[in-house]
Amino acid sequence: MSLSTFNRYFRQVTSISPLQFQKRLRLLEAQKLMVAKGEDASRAAFAVGYESVTQFNREYKRLFGSPPHQDVNRRL
Repeated sequence: MSLSTFNRYFRQVTSISPLQFQKRLRLLEAQKLMVAKGEDASRAAFAVGYESVTQFNREYKRLFGSPPHQDVNRRL
């Protein structure tokens, strides 16, 4: 299967691209680390593979609607 065919089928099944799916998984795992294990945002970001805390914060806010510290405090 070609890459473009895979991307098309993946999007049909999940309604998001493989890259968006991977980002979502990483952000959900980071959220779990912060809520369940008390990690701060920078440690969680690096633990799930982000090299930039700023980029992590931006993408986290885009997905969950608030910055990591606010979202985690709300969930506790």
